[in-house]
Amino acid sequence: MNTLAPRVIDWLDRGVTAAVIQHTLVTGLPTDMKHPAGVIAYRLRTLLPPSLPEIPAPPPDTATRTNGAHRPHRLQNCDGCDRAFRAPEPGRCRDCRTAPTTPGGVACAA
Repeated sequence: MNTLAPRVIDWLDRGVTAAVIQHTLVTGLPTDMKHPAGVIAYRLRTLLPPSLPEIPAPPPDTATRTNGAHRPHRLQNCDGCDRAFRAPEPGRCRDCRTAPTTPGGVACAA
């Protein structure tokens, strides 16, 4: 039986479930077998499915691209005026960043 286990692992490596392996190995067996392990070994060897195709590695910038097009930054609320703007991180909108600041260091929202 030690020779059957590596063959079953080959099936599992090819994405076949245990239920499918069991069905393949026991369906249609003869009622009178002299060498059942030999029959199972033969089926494991000859009915082995093809290998799964290799999955290509995703491109490194998948987080910012969808179907080859650049995805815009998420909407953020401005910390100064609560206006929505697109930016990679929260902060202030363009108007609040360029507006003159008050003596306390807070930008005056226009």
